[in-house]
Amino acid sequence: MSRRIEIEITSRQGDVATWRAAGAKLPKGVLDANLVPGGVVVGHVYRADVEQYMEGMEVLSLMEPKAASPIDPRNERLQLIPTQKSGPDVIVTYAPKGRGPRREDRESRGERRGPRPERRGERPARPARTERSERPERPESPERREDRDQRRTPRTPRADGERVERPRRERPGRGATHTGRRPVPGTPPVSTVHRNALLATLSPQELPVAEQLLRGGIPAVRAAIAEQNKNATAQGRPTVDPVTIERIAEDLLGRTNLAVWKDRAAGAISAGREIRLRDLRAVVTSAKTISHDDESRAQLKELQAALNARVEALRTQWNERLETAVGAERVEDALRLVASPPDLSTRVSAEMAVRVVSLVSQALNADQDPARWRDIVGLAVETTIRRNIKPVGIPEDDESRALALKSAGAIPELAKLLGVKVPPPPPLARPTRRVSTRPAS
Repeated sequence: MSRRIEIEITSRQGDVATWRAAGAKLPKGVLDANLVPGGVVVGHVYRADVEQYMEGMEVLSLMEPKAASPIDPRNERLQLIPTQKSGPDVIVTYAPKGRGPRREDRESRGERRGPRPERRGERPARPARTERSERPERPESPERREDRDQRRTPRTPRADGERVERPRRERPGRGATHTGRRPVPGTPPVSTVHRNALLATLSPQELPVAEQLLRGGIPAVRAAIAEQNKNATAQGRPTVDPVTIERIAEDLLGRTNLAVWKDRAAGAISAGREIRLRDLRAVVTSAKTISHDDESRAQLKELQAALNARVEALRTQWNERLETAVGAERVEDALRLVASPPDLSTRVSAEMAVRVVSLVSQALNADQDPARWRDIVGLAVETTIRRNIKPVGIPEDDESRALALKSAGAIPELAKLLGVKVPPPPPLARPTRRVSTRPAS
C-alpha cells in the first residue's frame, strides 16, 4: 500500500534524478526525471506517492506541494452564522437562607407535633439510644490501653525549638509499578547502541534486510520475502528476486551478529557483579560464533577475566566448605558438595577424594541407623567417586537390602556384600534442558 511523503530533488543525471526525504538524510533513492511535473528543479520539494519494498522505496508519482490560497475565488469558505440568543442559557435559583420557620410559627399555624403515626407496612421505630453513661463498660485490653496512651502522648519539642517530624512512609518511585512484571534480579540491562549505529550506516536497500536479520536472522528474511511476494502477486505488482535479497542478508549477517553480541557484552559489563554467573558464561560462550573486531575483542577479554575471577572464587569457597565438612565428619554435607561442584570443569582433588571415600565407607556399616544408611547411599550414587566407595556392612532391614541391590551397579562393593553378581553400571542421566521464558531481544 502506497503512502505519501514530501521529497526534495538533490541532483539530476540524465533521465534519472536523486531525491531524499524533505528535511532529513534518510530515506533516499532515485526516480525517473519524467515523473517530475514541469521539469527537474534541484532543491525543489514535491509531494510523492511511494511504495516500500525490501530493496528500498519506489516513487510512483509526483505532485506540487500544497500552497495556501490568499483569496477564495469560488467562495468555498465556510462561514459561521451566529444565532440570536433569546435568553440566558443557565437559570440559577438560590435556596432560602436559614433553617426554615421557627417552632413557634409552626405551632401557630396548627402543624402537628410529635412522632407521626406508623403506616401499614413500615418498620417499627428504633428504640431510643442509650446514653453513654448508662452503657455497660467494656473491659479494655492491655494492647488497646498501650495504643491509646501512645496516641495521647504529646510531642516533645526539641531544645532548639524545631518541631520533630514523624518519618514518612517510603513510596515507590516514578518508574516502580505494583502490577507490572518486576525485572529478574541479576538480568543484564538491554542495550541497542551498537545495533542503532549499524543501522545508521546502511543504505536504504540494506536497511529493511538488516531489521529482519535483527528480528530473527535468515529465516525472518525469507519469511518477509515470501509475504511480500504473496501480496505483490495478489495486487498484480511485480515480485522481488529472493536470491538477491538473500545475498544481501548473507553479507549483512556477520555485522548484525557482531552488533547484537556487542550490545549483550556492553550490558554484561555495565551490570558488573550484579549479573548472574550463567548469564555471564552465556555471553562469553556465544562469542565463539562471531567474527570479532578490536572493540569486541576488548569486551571479550574483560568478560573472560570477570568470569575466571568469579569461578575461581567459587572454587575456593567450595573447597573450603568441603574441607570443613570432611574435618567435622559430616558425611551427607561432603557428598552433597562433591555432587554439586561450582562448574563442570571443577574436579575433586585426589587427596580429598581419598578422604571422602574413606569417610563414606566407614559410615556405611551394619550398625548404622537404617534411615541414615539409605540417605548416605542415595547421596553417594549421585557422585563421581561412587565406584571407589567400599561399604563395611548393610543393615538387616528389608528396605536397606533392597536399596543395596538396586545401587549395586553404581557401588560394586554392595554386590559383593550381598553375594550377587555385579550388575552393569546405570546409564548416565542426561541433564534436562530448561525452556527459556524470557522474551527475545
